[in-house]
Amino acid sequence: MATSNDIRKGLCIEYSNDIFKVIEFLHVKPGKGPAFVRTKLKSVTNGKVIDNTFSAGHKIDEVKVITRKFQYLYDDENGFHFMNNDDFSQLYINKEMIENAQFMKAGEEVTIILKEADETPLSAELPQSVFLDVIEADPGVKGNTATNALKNAIVETGARVMVPLFIEPGDKIKVSTEDGSYLERVK
Repeated sequence: MATSNDIRKGLCIEYSNDIFKVIEFLHVKPGKGPAFVRTKLKSVTNGKVIDNTFSAGHKIDEVKVITRKFQYLYDDENGFHFMNNDDFSQLYINKEMIENAQFMKAGEEVTIILKEADETPLSAELPQSVFLDVIEADPGVKGNTATNALKNAIVETGARVMVPLFIEPGDKIKVSTEDGSYLERVK
């Protein structure tokens, strides 16, 4: 049994008859009154994000997890299919369990967090950045080069990304999976 002092980003806990992953936390020690931990928790079953405050020393039920690398195969109307590269077993995950799935392309390696007790999937994490081909890009407007002007582009996964004016269809770009921002053009 852990306490609120053990809370860290990525920790999975059991709370209100559900399993939550800590996505943000802040230890607060006010000048007056007891310390507490302010958290933002994301449900791994339905994706709902809640704010919660734990008092200092509050007992929490930590869920033991293991991480494994899986290869993304394809998606259907309900979710995503992955393959374990070690034993070639396949795993199905609901769409709500993956953040920014619009940047996932077939063959991409994804880290999946599994509950240690029965190996049920809790969530999936994409790499920090991915390399994607630009399929379509708005034409650049002449004269907008004095500022950091951006234009819309559609990448191979169908996601929309704001890119600099010099990006053209056929270019390969590096995109952050956290916020969907353009990072650089790849040669």
